[in-house]
This record gives sequence, structure tokens and C-alpha cells, in this order.
Amino acid sequence: MAINVKSGLENYSDEPRFHFDIYAILEGGQELFFGHETQVNVNVVETVTIPLPNNGEEIDGDGGLEKCYLSPTKRRGVERRALIWAPIGNRLLGDSLNCGIPHTCSKAECPICRVFGGLITSKTKVEGESEERPATTLIGRLTHSGGVAIQELGTEEKQRAMHPSMIRKAPESEPTPTPFKREYNQPGLLYPVYNHCLSMTETEFSAVAYAFMGALARLGAGNPKGVKIHDDILVKDVAEPWIVVDRYLAPLGKRPVVSPAITDIKAAKKQFRRAAFSVAGREPEPASELTQGRFHRYIGDAAIAKLSKYLIEFEEGVLNVDAKAGD
Repeated sequence: MAINVKSGLENYSDEPRFHFDIYAILEGGQELFFGHETQVNVNVVETVTIPLPNNGEEIDGDGGLEKCYLSPTKRRGVERRALIWAPIGNRLLGDSLNCGIPHTCSKAECPICRVFGGLITSKTKVEGESEERPATTLIGRLTHSGGVAIQELGTEEKQRAMHPSMIRKAPESEPTPTPFKREYNQPGLLYPVYNHCLSMTETEFSAVAYAFMGALARLGAGNPKGVKIHDDILVKDVAEPWIVVDRYLAPLGKRPVVSPAITDIKAAKKQFRRAAFSVAGREPEPASELTQGRFHRYIGDAAIAKLSKYLIEFEEGVLNVDAKAGD
């Protein structure tokens, strides 16, 4: 019996495939809670410990550097939900596709599962579908990384409580809300983050662009939520977003990845900026667009403009609804 050595990826167009990368430095405009666990009535945020060099030898334990962490796995979940909850007419995209979390449809034609992947562990009966969904594994071609804050700013613990909406009530009518404590990442922390896409068409990447940009305002658990792309001098003499978008066949550009051991903002941004303007082993004059063969890099405002084109493509091709502005 002949064996199948192909990937199994189904093609739905004749579009060429490329690799895509997004590199960005995100900034928390307010305190941010991204839950990790609960300890004695305290909601704890996720942190990481970075071993620091000591006379050529790495030390760990109490000698490490603890930093706040914008977990790539949590960020991935927020991005996927940005697609699932995307409006399509009077419905949500996930509802129209019968695709959600944890019950993904895992269909290759699904614009969400096609890039994020999907898993059905056994035959599953779904409401509204006549046939059972077979056990399926669809490997995602989008990966997330980064998220370690630059500054060495520890978490801040605050008192919180859930209060009922009644303006006036008798003391015995219901229990007084139980206060609890919650840790927060402090405002102003900078988080270098990275998304990597393997062998995608531009149509497929449009879903990634939509998810990345749509998730920025929704990152975090509970309230408050949201981050922005950090603004500062990058290419021009005016502030612009610190973001890089690559489209390529061969990875000719140096990756703008910030070492998690760096705690100085200037040093971190210098490392990011130098890598952003390094292509094929050379550092040309800083420019918004850098090209070497089929390697294309878009930096700052040019990266936002490029992503915006993909957002419009996703809106017109997938959401496909003419939204008319109200009076």
C-alpha cells in the first residue's frame, strides 16, 4: 500500500505562499491583569525569572531577574477570540462557521482554523449539523512568542471587591461582597511580542493581521484591558509605531527580538532598531521599506499601512458586509 507523504494542506486558490512575521513593542497604558493562579485570595499575575550572568556563570533561584510577562499562549487565545467574535452582519463569525473555543470546527476552509489550527479528539455531534464531525488534527501555521517586559517593574497588589447594583438594600438581604486582592502589571511596561506565519497566502495572512490588531484593545483578563503599539522616533523625525512586518521566502532580515535580560529601555530599543534595519548582513540607510530579492520589510507607519491593507481584504473577503455609518 502506498504511503501519503504530502502535508494534507488543501489549496483554495492559486495565490503564492510566503512566510510572514510581525515584530512589535507593546505598551500598557494602564495597569493590566493577566491571570495566572490564586494564592490565599490573591489573584496572581504571571511572571518569569531570567537567570543573570555572574562572572561568566549563570545564577538562578533568588539571584534571577523577575519580570512581568504577557504570555504568548494567552495572547494567542485573545487573538483567536477576536476572529471568533468578529461581526458578520447580525451574527458573529464563529457562530456562522460553527467554530469556537474549545470546540473548533477544524475545517481547512475555515479562515480561523486554517491559520490557528484545530483539534477534534473524537467523533462529535454538533447542533445544527446532520453529520458527526470526525476526529481531526489541523496544525496551525501561526506561532506566538515574546512577551517578557523590558523594565524591571514588579507587580502591584490592589484591593478589589464585587458590589451589587442596588442603590439601597437591607443589610440582611444578601451577603456583603467579599473583598479580594489582585496583582497587576504596572502601567507603562513595554512588551516585545512576535507573531510568525508559515507558508501562508496573503488571504490567509489577512486573518492574522485582523486578529493581531483587533486583540490589542482586548488583551488582559477582567478590567481594565488593552495595550497599544509603542510610539517613538523610529524611521522619521516624528513618533511612529514600533512595529515591523516581514513577507519573504528566505529569512534575510535580522530578527528584531529583544533580549529578556535587558532592563534598560534605551538599550532594548537600540537592539530592536538595529535589527529592524539589518537585511542580508548589511545595515542600509534607515527606510520605511527594505527589499532584498523577494524579502520585503515594512517598518513603522509603513508596517501599519501594510497591515491595514490586509485588514480591508479580510473585511471585504470574509466579513463581507457593507457597514453603513449611522446619522
